[in-house]
Amino acid sequence: MPREFTYRGYTLNQLQSMAMDEFINILPSRQRRSLHRGLTPEQRTLLEKIRETKEAIRKGSNAIVKTHVRDMIILPEMVSITILVHNGKNFVPVEIKPEMVGHYLGEFAVTNKPVKHGTPGIGSSRSSMYVPLR
Repeated sequence: MPREFTYRGYTLNQLQSMAMDEFINILPSRQRRSLHRGLTPEQRTLLEKIRETKEAIRKGSNAIVKTHVRDMIILPEMVSITILVHNGKNFVPVEIKPEMVGHYLGEFAVTNKPVKHGTPGIGSSRSSMYVPLR
């Protein structure tokens, strides 16, 4: 039997029914401080788009939200929606799960590609300078 999700002792339904001020008070200090200062205009726009999208999904549409706002804190009302987050080059689909509550959107759209080294070529080491080409 899968365990029910809880965030600091609260279930997802309790978090979603909470007032914003109550939710802010149970967040870690960095997120709490950020939200106490208020949302930026871009974050407000994103939140409005998310609310519109949730309404559209409820009606049966398959709407999706695209955003460059990587510093948005994931709120309980965003759970179960897919957001395309820009990583500097393209948009990465991020399916919001309950475990992501309290994190930043940008954490789930990695901005740098991991280095995958291939085989060494000519000039990659000191000894390869003396290898004849033919």
